[in-house]
Amino acid sequence: MGTGIQSLTVDIDGPVHYVDMGGPAGGPLMVAVHGLGGSHINWLAVAPRLTQRSRLLALDLVGHGLTPAEGRTPDIEGHRRLLGGFLQAVAGSPAILIGNSMGGLVSALQAAAEPETVAGLVLVDPALPTARPGLVHPRVAVNFALCAVPGVGEHFLAHRRRLTTAEQSVQRVLGICCVDRSRVPADVVAAHVALTAQIDRARGDASYLQSARSLSHLMARPAATIRRLGGLDQPVLLLQGERDVLIPLSAARRMSAAHPDWRFEVAPDIGHVPMLEAPEWTCDMIEDWLDHQGSAAAVLASPAGASSPPDNPAGGHRGPS
Repeated sequence: MGTGIQSLTVDIDGPVHYVDMGGPAGGPLMVAVHGLGGSHINWLAVAPRLTQRSRLLALDLVGHGLTPAEGRTPDIEGHRRLLGGFLQAVAGSPAILIGNSMGGLVSALQAAAEPETVAGLVLVDPALPTARPGLVHPRVAVNFALCAVPGVGEHFLAHRRRLTTAEQSVQRVLGICCVDRSRVPADVVAAHVALTAQIDRARGDASYLQSARSLSHLMARPAATIRRLGGLDQPVLLLQGERDVLIPLSAARRMSAAHPDWRFEVAPDIGHVPMLEAPEWTCDMIEDWLDHQGSAAAVLASPAGASSPPDNPAGGHRGPS
């Protein structure tokens, strides 16, 4: 996975795999949380830049990557509980959470449920519910509709699994998530393929289905989650790919309008995973936020700041979109 990256396991009601991607011991701690069907590999492209000034950890959620389900439920709340346990067991201090897609939702829910564990949030094309969700691509809608039906979803994924190699599976996902998948660094694509070939894809698909169904249920009934997230007071950076077919730009704009204190930035001509398709842009936005709107979060997430938290760790101003 690269020089200086450690693959580790911690027990949180069962084994949880994560990687320590390095960074200065005195820098702010960042914990990266992948999306539906993703893994720690999703953050390899941004790791070299982010670890120049921050310590970066990336975990695998329940039934994803190298974290087995082992009796734990891979639904949204199950992922949230695992993240909370991870922050308590490994972080030891408030962390800045970087969450993509479903991982953005899980991160935001963690910040609302246990605010003392989260210094700030970087939400990358997050699957946050809004009163009026935007239109998604028909291909995406059909995929989620098939997966939502018990029995049909299992048959659909088993059939697709039999017909695709690890390489084809990775390229299919990147084709959906990126405007131009050739922008993803070749070594990162190779790492995705190697991990896909290594894991039990049938078990991975089972966790994917449970996660997808939980996410769909939550997005279809957004009121309760919107209320839960209404009290977030940590600094937030909201990043959005302009041409995301999974989380429409219109939904991100509505989310930004509902939270004018969040900084909101749009990546031109980029899809659902800017940290893979536009890693330099993603790092530029995060580093600038750390220097400005997220500076209090950076202090609180550092070892020295955690022992002496600032008087006003929250707040910030909305940046240009």
